Amino acid sequence: MRLFQNSRYYPSLRAKIRELTKSRSSFADQMGAFLDFREQAAHILLPVDQRAEWAFFTNGDDIDVQRVWAREHGLPSRASPEEILKAQIEQHRTDVFYNVDATGWGGDFIKSLPGCVKKVIAWHAAPFQNAPLAEYDLVVCNFPSILERLQQQGCRTAYFVPAYDAELGPFAARRDRPVDVLFVGGYSRHHLKRAAILEAVAKLSGEFNVVYHLDRSRLCRLAESPLGQFLPLAKHRRPQAIRKVTREPVFGRDYYEELSAAKIVLNGAIDMAGADRGNMRCFEALGSGALLLSDQGNYPEGMTDGETIVTYGSPDEAVAQIKTFLSAAADRTRIAQAGHQMISTRYSKEVQWKRFEALVASI
Repeated sequence: MRLFQNSRYYPSLRAKIRELTKSRSSFADQMGAFLDFREQAAHILLPVDQRAEWAFFTNGDDIDVQRVWAREHGLPSRASPEEILKAQIEQHRTDVFYNVDATGWGGDFIKSLPGCVKKVIAWHAAPFQNAPLAEYDLVVCNFPSILERLQQQGCRTAYFVPAYDAELGPFAARRDRPVDVLFVGGYSRHHLKRAAILEAVAKLSGEFNVVYHLDRSRLCRLAESPLGQFLPLAKHRRPQAIRKVTREPVFGRDYYEELSAAKIVLNGAIDMAGADRGNMRCFEALGSGALLLSDQGNYPEGMTDGETIVTYGSPDEAVAQIKTFLSAAADRTRIAQAGHQMISTRYSKEVQWKRFEALVASI
């Protein structure tokens, strides 16, 4: 197999990536810096992590880094992102193209991939209608309801999960955890239920050390700007209790550091997620050795309430669970350690890669 994995990262991370790569001139060195930073490591397949010669990785939407590769390989300076990505695939002689950024590349692009590509797989875990997925041989994620909807639209689908990042091991070993409750994630119009949970928990900041790192949507940032105060955008502004405990968004190893400082990591699905649970934060929080407190729903195998995670059904119950487990250190530690043991074995990258190989063989 010659594997090509295409991904993307949050726009808020771009400045950090530029900082990490400013002293690295080559494409290989810049991608090495990105991979070492561990952003979205749960989705990065094992051969990419191991820097296998036959595995290629890029963030196809990062045009600055992509143009470094283009210059190194003699492409015109005005080459488009699509032209660069196709040239990379052709030069690599890819036969399996795995796209973690399926919504960023249209069906026409997938249809026009170089002839060396034999199998095309997409990760798609968002309940968006009309995503450009018809040209993929297989669409994967770990949300059964989304897979069922995609099947109804004519897609061939399969269950596939993120993986535990072994780089979290040293972070999980940390015992000094000064942050009582941590939340790291997005804040937008798609997070109304989450916002209610965040507000209720933020009000505990008078009793406990509550820390949020929020990546605000553009509309939220506008609503909270001086100009936005004069616009009818009140519903997009964060409540004062949330703003009081919010810090700048964090990613990659910086995110791992924050996880390792937390006793409890709070999680909440987006409003469109339905009853399925198991977003990437579940894997990262469990991997960090913190207690995962998340909303009730259908979780991947091994994520069991009271054994490896703790769940809540309402804002009030989330607050009650936090108070209970901050006062019961032994129970909190027992569940957190069981969660780490489960995620690091059942969902290792080796297990994930074996599943990916089986999926490729099934096409």
